[in-house]
Parts: sequence; structure tokens; C-alpha cells
Amino acid sequence: MSAAIRVAQNSRATITSLISLMNKSCTCPAHSHARAVSKTHTGPCSSHSHAHDHHQHHHHHTKEGAEPDMEHEYAFEMASSTMRFGEGVTREVGMDLANMKAKKVLVMTDPNIAKLPVMQTVVESLKRSNVPFVIYDRTRAEPTDKSFQEAIEFTKFHKPDVFVAVGGGSVIDTCKAANLYFNYPNADLLEFVNAPIGKGSVIDKDLSPLIAIPTTAGTGSETTGTAIFDYEPLHVKTGIASRKMRPTLGIVDPLNTRTMPRQVKIASGLDVLCHALESYTALPYQERTPRPKNPAERPAYQGSNPISDIWSLEALRLTVKYLARSANDPLDAEANEQMCLAAAAAGTGFGSAGVHLCHGMSYPISGLNKNYKHPEYNVGHKIVPHGISVAVTAPAVFKYTGEACPDRHFKAAEIFGADLSKVRKGESAGPLLADQLRKYLAGLGVPDGISALGYTKADIPALVKGTLPQHRVTKLAPLQTGAEALEKIFEDALKNY
Repeated sequence: MSAAIRVAQNSRATITSLISLMNKSCTCPAHSHARAVSKTHTGPCSSHSHAHDHHQHHHHHTKEGAEPDMEHEYAFEMASSTMRFGEGVTREVGMDLANMKAKKVLVMTDPNIAKLPVMQTVVESLKRSNVPFVIYDRTRAEPTDKSFQEAIEFTKFHKPDVFVAVGGGSVIDTCKAANLYFNYPNADLLEFVNAPIGKGSVIDKDLSPLIAIPTTAGTGSETTGTAIFDYEPLHVKTGIASRKMRPTLGIVDPLNTRTMPRQVKIASGLDVLCHALESYTALPYQERTPRPKNPAERPAYQGSNPISDIWSLEALRLTVKYLARSANDPLDAEANEQMCLAAAAAGTGFGSAGVHLCHGMSYPISGLNKNYKHPEYNVGHKIVPHGISVAVTAPAVFKYTGEACPDRHFKAAEIFGADLSKVRKGESAGPLLADQLRKYLAGLGVPDGISALGYTKADIPALVKGTLPQHRVTKLAPLQTGAEALEKIFEDALKNY
């Protein structure tokens, strides 16, 4: 992995723990057996000790002397942005840009962050280093195709040679899109958007340098090559994913998260939680099809793998331990710092492994929003925050996926506090993890299922229709999931408590 991590003194213990985890091998049967299984069962799986967790195995090991399997994937790639971590490290950005010999920098932010101390720190740093810059402060929380296009047009007019994104995932994703289409000035917006909504064309050249300075502990967008937006003509979220879009540098400064309102912290942290859970339980990389004909075509989201597992599990542990503390006390320096590390760790994990059903189902939940506006979001439009939209289906999703890899679901449940010594023989992993998630979400005051966001049973067909095109993520689910299964999951997610 090329990511260089420069970590503040008081974070060494966390990193040391993470390194020690990297030296431990994965013993879950999921990585020695296939788990992209259907909901049709032929009997119990002997590889698991819990008799009710049945699934079919699909083995794709090459027999000695046989032709290799040319259909399934056989490799995975780890790629992440360089990350610099530490309190107060934001003030170094001007020197970074001077070192890059930047001639004109586009600093992208949103109307709220533009008024906060972090922007003052960035501007002062650029001025100290005599770096010319222009500010775009009109990015939209939960961006749309229209807001992307406005940022792209601004970029084309000003012609920067380096980008700096100061904000949460919405700002960083908008900046990535502006960078992409500035470097492909004749491309239509849908050219690189994931199929089948867009053309899904491969980004085949390097983009301009981009420095990301996150102000939330959530999306991990400072480490990934993904940009997500609402495509309003279809009322669904979609995105663009490519390693070429990864920021050149992520500057992670825990001081920048202290100004987050409580509800924003919770929503951001729930995104970390689902990144970790989904990437850990995603289809194993060697079960993904088809194998790319060219390495350049290997997708950013490749399926769970031994390295992404390390990052995802550590992100889950940190989030379960520190999210509530961080949300309840904005001055809890340890909790804020650990949540920043959790977001970056989850970004590194899911940036390689991908996510699956919680995210795929969240896109129509956000896109079809009738009139729900989450508290403490100072925006001039209705909004289901991304972290809320992924979390409200999580109990139903992991109840459903539990049979695909029980050991992993039991492990996740244990991290939430389940006592596995008291698990009865034959008890299923999915419901156990779902129960732990319900308790955790209720403790944070998360809305009670999708019904609390204004949806009824009558809306489920539209939600299913909006989920089905999200192939980039839904095909990474550990179970083959069609319309009928999605309908049942949405129905289970109407209420959680």
C-alpha cells in the first residue's frame, strides 16, 4: 500500500495496535469458501458450528493440472491516498501547495464551513506561503447532478492547477468531480458515472493534484476515489469510482471536527459504522466476476480481502467505542481523534473492498425523500443525511446476510457487546447482529426505521426499483439479492425498535 501515514504522538498506540492486527491471519471460513450464495438452500453447511446458518458453497479452486478459472477474479489491489494526521496539521497546507509549485489553487467548501475557523486557518496558510487561490463556497450538502455541474463550470472558468477541498464528504466528492471534468472538458456528466445509470467509462489519465481536508469523521472520502451524488432525473443516488480520483493528500486534523453539531457527528459516524460492517461482510474478491481483461479495468470496489478486513474491523471497534462519546461531548479530544482515525481506516477498507446493501438501499431512501429534514442540518432543503439513510436499514440487512458468513456476523456482534459464550447452539448470526445494531442505534437516537423518514409499505416498490440499478455496490452483497429479497428487507426496515 502506498499510503504514507504521519500520525501525531498521542495516536501511536492506536496505530501500533493496528499493525499488530495486520500480523494475524484471517481464520474466517469466508476466505476459503465462496459465500456469494442464493437464498435457495440444500442443507446445513458443515464449515460452521451453528447449524441454522445454512448456505451453499461454490468452490472455484483450480485443480492440479486443470486450466485456470478465467472467469473469476484472482487478485485484489490496495490503494489509498497519502494521509497526514494530527491536531493543528491543517496549517501546513500552504507549504504543501508551495512545494507543489501551485500557480492557482481552487479551494472548495460550503456556505457553513466557509464561516468556520478551519477555513480561516486554510486561507491564512495559503497567504503565508504566497499561494494564489480562488474560493468556491457553494457546494451542496448531499450534492446533486446540478450542483456538481455548477462546480464544474466554475472550475472550467478559473482553470486551477491544484484543488483543495475543505469540508465533509459532500464537499470532497464535489471537488473530485470538478477535478475530473476539468481534465475531461468535453465529457458529458454521465460519461464516467457508474453503469447502468451512466456509461461507466474508464478514467484513463491522471487528474490534477487534490488535497482533501475533512471537517467530519464519516465518509473517509479523503482516502477514496469515489464521488457520490443525487441524480435527480431518476431520484436516486449514484456515483463515480476510480483510483484516479483519489486525493493526492488527506489532511486529517481532529480540531476540525469539534464544530460539528451532535446530529451531524452521529450521522457521519454511522456512515463509518456501515462502511466497516459492509466491507467486512462483502463478497470475497475471488468470487467477483468477471475478471477484468486489463488491470486498468479492475474496479475500485473489489470485494472483501485480507487487508481490507484489518482496516474495516479496526474502524468498527473504534466507532462502537467512541462515536457516542464524541457526539455527546464536542471537547472530548480522545473521542474526536479516534473517530477521525476510524473514518480514515474505514475509508481505506471499503475503498478496496466496497460496500453493499445498506449503501445500495440508501440511495433511493435519500433520492425519493418526500419532505424529511433531519435536525441540526443547516441547509435550505429537505435532507436525509447519508449516514442516517444507510443506518436505518442496517438491522434488516445484516439479519438477511448473516447466513452468508456467520463467523463474520458473530464477530461483529461481539464487538457491539454480544456475549458469544451465551449463544445457543443453532442460533443464527444475522438476528444476533441485528439485535445489537438496534440497541446501538436506539442509544444514539437514530430515527426508528424508514417509516420515521416518511416512507410506508406503499413506497417499497419504488425503493426497490431505485436500488436495483446500484450494481456497483449491490453485486458485492454476500448473498445474491433480487427484487423479492429487497422488498422483504425494506419491509423489515420500516421500524427497528
